[in-house]
Amino acid sequence: MPLLKKQLKHLISLAHNLKPVIMIGQQGITENILTELSIAIEHHELVKIKIAGEDRDSREEMIKQLIKASSAQTVQKIGKTLTLYRRNTKKPRIDLP
Repeated sequence: MPLLKKQLKHLISLAHNLKPVIMIGQQGITENILTELSIAIEHHELVKIKIAGEDRDSREEMIKQLIKASSAQTVQKIGKTLTLYRRNTKKPRIDLP
């Protein structure tokens, strides 16, 4: 289910003070990164990811792979930083408006 504008604003405000939990280096997306993303998003629900790389097209491709692999929704994308959200169905941490 897509997020409403009000929910997106709420998540953006929560993500403002977050530090990137996952950093993707020059090797790109590996199996270890996908595992860590799965663990982090299950635990935190709202995760910031820092993506290295100068080529914008390759970063966009990585973002698509991360979204597909994690079944998360994009909250915000600024420069090389991506914020993803996926609700934890068993134990939700964030109450959306």
